[in-house]
Amino acid sequence: MSELLYQLANKLGISTSFTYGGGTIKTSVASDELLRFFIESLGYGAKNDAEMTRSLERLEKKRWQRALEAVYVVTNAAPVMDIVLPQKEVESGVEVYFAPEGENDFHKLNVEMIDLETRQEGRVLYVKKQLRICEGLDFGYYDIKVKTAKSEYKTLLALAPQQCYQLDTKGKKKLYGFAVQLYSLKSRRNWGVGDFTDLENMIDLLADSGGDVIGLNPLSVLLHDYPEAASPYASISRLFLNPIYIDVEKVPFYEAADKDEQAVSEARGQEHIDYTAVYNAKIKALQNIYERVKENAHSDYAKEFHDFKKNDSGDLNRLAVFQALCHAKKIADKKEVKQIDELLHSSIGSEVERFAHKHAAEIDFFKFLQFEADRQLRLVEDKIKQRNLVIGLYRDLPVGVSKDSAEVWSDRYLYMQESGAGAPPDSCFPTGQKWGLGAFNPYELKERCYKPFIRILRANMRYAGALRVDHVMGLSRLYLIPDKGEEGTYLAYNVQDMFNILALESYLNKCIVVGECIGNVADGFKEMLTGRNIYSLGVLWNERGNDGFSFKAPNEYETLYFASVGTHDMPPLKAWWFGAEIGLMKELHMFTPEEATNAYKCREHERWRLLNAMDKESVWPEDKRRQGDYLFGEGYPEGLEEAVHGYMAKTNSIVFMLQPEDIFQSMQIQNLPGTDIDKYPNWRTKLPVDVEDMKDSEAYHRNIDVVKKWRAL
Repeated sequence: MSELLYQLANKLGISTSFTYGGGTIKTSVASDELLRFFIESLGYGAKNDAEMTRSLERLEKKRWQRALEAVYVVTNAAPVMDIVLPQKEVESGVEVYFAPEGENDFHKLNVEMIDLETRQEGRVLYVKKQLRICEGLDFGYYDIKVKTAKSEYKTLLALAPQQCYQLDTKGKKKLYGFAVQLYSLKSRRNWGVGDFTDLENMIDLLADSGGDVIGLNPLSVLLHDYPEAASPYASISRLFLNPIYIDVEKVPFYEAADKDEQAVSEARGQEHIDYTAVYNAKIKALQNIYERVKENAHSDYAKEFHDFKKNDSGDLNRLAVFQALCHAKKIADKKEVKQIDELLHSSIGSEVERFAHKHAAEIDFFKFLQFEADRQLRLVEDKIKQRNLVIGLYRDLPVGVSKDSAEVWSDRYLYMQESGAGAPPDSCFPTGQKWGLGAFNPYELKERCYKPFIRILRANMRYAGALRVDHVMGLSRLYLIPDKGEEGTYLAYNVQDMFNILALESYLNKCIVVGECIGNVADGFKEMLTGRNIYSLGVLWNERGNDGFSFKAPNEYETLYFASVGTHDMPPLKAWWFGAEIGLMKELHMFTPEEATNAYKCREHERWRLLNAMDKESVWPEDKRRQGDYLFGEGYPEGLEEAVHGYMAKTNSIVFMLQPEDIFQSMQIQNLPGTDIDKYPNWRTKLPVDVEDMKDSEAYHRNIDVVKKWRAL
C-alpha cells in the first residue's frame, strides 16, 4: 500500500485495516484495489500518485471553499459553528440571525467569535472563525443566517441534548414485556399471518399480566409483487408500513364477500406462513374496499384518506409510483420491461411523470394501503394509552434498505454506489455476512442536512415508546462489500453528528433508544452508548463472566439493558438445548460433520454451564427441581423455561423481554442467518399457540408468574 493511498483512505474514513473475530481475534488489511474502489465511489481519483495527490489537495481545500457547512449538529454543551470568510469581509462586521426551521421569523443571535486559523488563497486572505452561541435555545432545528456588509450565508443548526430521552418508569423498578415477531402470531380470526388486531390483543394480554412493553420486528413495507421476499430487514422503504399487517375485516366499507374463505382457511392451515396466498387475498379484498371508498367520497373515512395524502411531503407519492412501476414491470412484455427498467433507474424525469399520470388510480390505491396501515397502527397506540403501558411499542429500525427499493430509487446518489452493507466474520457468523443493503454515502448525507436519516427516525419512532436501532455501530462505521466481490472494509460516518441527531429525535419524539451491538464492537463503543443514555441488548447467550465462558450473573447485568434470552437470529430455548440449529446447519452443509460434532460438544458444555447458573441463583420452580445433568439423550429439563426466565427477570436490567417461542417451547428458528427460502423458511414460523389461547395456558401463567416475582423485588 502506497503512503498516498493510505493517507487518502484515512482522510475519507475508509479503514485500511480492521480487527474481527471468528473464534479468535484476527486483523484484515484492505487491498489496494478495494481502497481505490471505495475512494472512487466517494468521488475522488486514486488511479495513480498524481490523481491521489490532487485528491488530497482537494480535500485540504474543501472547507476553505465555502463560508458555512450545510448543517451543524451540536449539543448544548458545545453550541459552536465555524465560518470561513475573506478577512476584509470580516472587518466590515458579521451578524448572526436564527429562526425555528421553516418559520422565517428571524431574530438576532448572540454569538462570540473566536479566531481559529487563516489561509492565503491567491491574493485573498481567508479567516476561519468559531461562532459560539451565547444564549439558551430550546432543543430543535434552526435556520441560521450570517450577514456581512457584502453577503448573506445560510445553514441549518440542529441543537441536541447530550443524551437520548430518559425513560420514565412511572414508579416501577423493573419492567418486562414480549418480544414478538408480528407475522408469527397465530389466531383463529386472522387470515394466516399476524395482524394489527392480533397486536392489540397481545397488548391486552400483556397489560393484564402487568407488562409494559411489546417489541416488534421491523414493520417496513416489502415488495408488493413478490410477497415471499419476506425479510423485514430488507424493505423497499423504512418510511412506510407493510400492508400485510392490515386487519381487512376492520377496514371501513369491508363486506363479508370480500373474504376468500378458501384461501384464508388454507393459509391458516399451513405449517409455515404462505405470504403469497395471504397477501393476494388481502390485496384483492382491499381493492374492493378501495372502490367503495371512492364511491363514498364524502364519508369521514374518505376525507381522512384525502387529508393523509394532502400531508405527504413527497415520500408517499414516490413509494406509490415505485410500487406501480415494479408492478408494471412484472406484467409487461420484453419490450416494455426495458422501458420500465429505464424509469426504475431514477425517480427524476418527465417519463416518470407521464407514467404516474397514466397510472394515477393504481398509485392512489398504493397510497390507500399506507393510509389504512397507518390508521390501524394508530389504533394500536390508542390501545396502549388505554392500558397505560409504560413504554408500549418497542419498534425496530433496520440498518439498511434493499438496493432495489423506493428509498434508493428516490435518491440514488444519496447511497453508496455498487456496494452494500454487510458484516465481517465474528463469533456468531464465522464466514461473515453479505447483506447487500443500501448504505448512505456519509458525505452526501451531510449535504442533505441528514434529513433522509431524520425522516427514517421519525417514521419508526411514530407510535413507539422505544426504538431498537439495528446494528447501531453502523452510525459510527459500516462494513461495506462491493457488489462484485467478497472482500470488504469499514466506512466511517460522522459519529458525533449521527448520535446527536439520534438524541435530538429521541427527545422530540419522547422515544427511548436501544442499540443492537452484538458482534464486532469497537473498544469503548458500549461505554459511549451508556454515556448517551442509549440502552443495549443484554442477551443471555452473549453475556459472559470474566472467564469468558460462564454465564454472567444477574447482578452483573447493566441497568441500561433490554435483556432477553435470545433474538430472532437465535434458536428458541428448547431448540437451543437440543442443538437444533447445529443439525440444521450440518444438513445444509453450512457445517462439516466434524464441525457439527464439535459444536454439539460445545453445546453440551454450554448446557452444563446454564444448569449451573440456574442452580447458583436458586431459580428452579419449587415443583420442578433439577433432576440431573441432562446429558444428550437424557431429555429436556422440566421447568427450564421458568428457571431461565426467573434468572433473566432477576437481572439489574431495567427491561426484560420474553419471547413467546420460549414460553411455548417452539423448536423452530425464526431466521437462520446466511440462508434464504431455498434452504430454510426464514420469517415464516408461526407460534405454536393461538393468541386467544395464551391467557388460559398453564405454561404462560407459570412463566409470567415467575417473571413478576423476580421483577417486583
